[in-house]
Amino acid sequence: MGVWDIYPAIDLRRGRVVRLKQGDPDRETQYADDPLHVARRWQAAGTAWLHVVNLDGALDEALYERGKQNLAALVRVLTTGLKVQFGGGMRDLGAVRRALDLGVSRAVIGTAAVENPALAEAALAEFGPERIALGLDARDGIVRTHGWKEDTGITVVEMGQQWAEKGVRWVIFTDVSRDGMGTGLNLNATVELAQTTEMHVIASGGVASLEDVRRTYEAGLSGVIIGRALYEGSVVLEEALHVGKE
Repeated sequence: MGVWDIYPAIDLRRGRVVRLKQGDPDRETQYADDPLHVARRWQAAGTAWLHVVNLDGALDEALYERGKQNLAALVRVLTTGLKVQFGGGMRDLGAVRRALDLGVSRAVIGTAAVENPALAEAALAEFGPERIALGLDARDGIVRTHGWKEDTGITVVEMGQQWAEKGVRWVIFTDVSRDGMGTGLNLNATVELAQTTEMHVIASGGVASLEDVRRTYEAGLSGVIIGRALYEGSVVLEEALHVGKE
């Protein structure tokens, strides 16, 4: 068994901790006003990592004030000393550099990897493959961009293989139809991506139970992101973290 980590999700919208159902900004549930309080809660449970998303950036809603709010929230979260995987609206090399300079451990590039491959290639060259991850979000096996709103016509496996050849080692795969729905992961598609690309694939979207977490470990994936299930109590983080130690 290789590396496997749990990533509690902190999704930021206008500085607040929220979750969206299927990436729909009109289907938002707010869980906290203070991201730092949430980060400390997951830290106390024993996590080493957090997965933080700038939803305003991912949804192309990064107006100046909103951008400031999420940036301030990220800075506060980083004071915990936890490793942070951060994405959302990474549209230029400067944004990637700023995040990593702040102390982010791994930056996630999604839309830009499709629309501006040169950016992702430059980020890989400058920061190395351990600090850059590819964010692949899909519906019905087809990659979507701009906060899951636009259909690219490219399959997840095709995109994954293209970037594996370019040196990407880390991928976060999200099945958009399941994200925030609590209906269980699309494990088959996630495992297929890992097997066909031989990259470190982190599962995301739809974790509903401890069994979902356990299945990602047993399938040999490199991690799992858990959001709504933690906030609503269907998964207890301490129990999830114990899975890899059983």
